[in-house]
Amino acid sequence: MKQVTIYTDGACSGNPGPGGWAAILKFGPYEKELSGGEAQTTNNRMELLGAINGLQALKEPCAVDLYTDSQYLSNAINLGWLEGWKKKNWKRKDGALKNVDLWQTLDALLQTHAVTFHWVKGHAENAYNNRCDELAVAEREKFA
Repeated sequence: MKQVTIYTDGACSGNPGPGGWAAILKFGPYEKELSGGEAQTTNNRMELLGAINGLQALKEPCAVDLYTDSQYLSNAINLGWLEGWKKKNWKRKDGALKNVDLWQTLDALLQTHAVTFHWVKGHAENAYNNRCDELAVAEREKFA
């Protein structure tokens, strides 16, 4: 499997409100930036779409280190929340799971790629996380 690094971020003005997502894919000396947005969305949806679009851009199964500043995203994977939601028919212990459509899409991608999620502090020292933030904010501003 090829080893790929993906950095992702999401941005939203208001929650809900206009939002943007971004992903940077790194493979050896190559880098690719992806971004998009929606007029009416939430920050969590944008965080998920950053990861989903980054993984969907891969042309074959890969080993991926995915970096996110979203604890919602990283904890869902690393603390086993996603597996628990699946076992409960995509529900949380206290009721409906928000963004189930995106979680199901991400789950399918996790069956294709070997992904390790890493949490990074947002707006800090990580140049790729900061660049993702710039891209996501620029997309959000298209709808503001």
